[in-house]
Amino acid sequence: MNYPKGIKKEFISVKTYGNRGMNLEEDINNSNKYYLDCNIAAIYKKPTPITINKVDYKSRKDAVIKEAHFIVPSTTDYNGIYKGKYIDFEAKETKSMTSFPLSNIHNHQIEHLKRIYNMEGIGFIIVRFVRLDKTFLLFIEDLLNFIDNNDRVSIPVSYFNDKGIIIKEGLNPRLDYLKIIDNYIEGR
Repeated sequence: MNYPKGIKKEFISVKTYGNRGMNLEEDINNSNKYYLDCNIAAIYKKPTPITINKVDYKSRKDAVIKEAHFIVPSTTDYNGIYKGKYIDFEAKETKSMTSFPLSNIHNHQIEHLKRIYNMEGIGFIIVRFVRLDKTFLLFIEDLLNFIDNNDRVSIPVSYFNDKGIIIKEGLNPRLDYLKIIDNYIEGR
């Protein structure tokens, strides 16, 4: 581009894959808002339990938390109710194109989802492979099956393709994961 006084500016187009649309948590939160607004389900993001140690009170409106710590390890990201069934799940993203590291899910979260399943609730994980632009729902029983029968430290994408279910993206809801839950409830 030519500017006055002979100044030349050159713009370089850079292809980036980061932030194409929203991140997984935003997509789920928007979907849950849609479900709630339409009286379909009441599913909420769980707050992280913290205790506040130090606060800087510049003014009543401008209080700033200076120090805090986690009270107890958090269980999972989301829980709620759908068609009379309790739902509980964890949401994770990975940039890997080949596998999902099991270290991304803590043992206490897996144990929590296992308890939910044993009490006839519906437990699962939602995993987005960012670079593959795919989002999967994997039920806790399939996650436990993988952990019990493999020595691997990560779940290959092929396992998600085989046992997981791709969550299709749309406008409203952004991620219609309850359509998958409907099929699960019918088959149970």
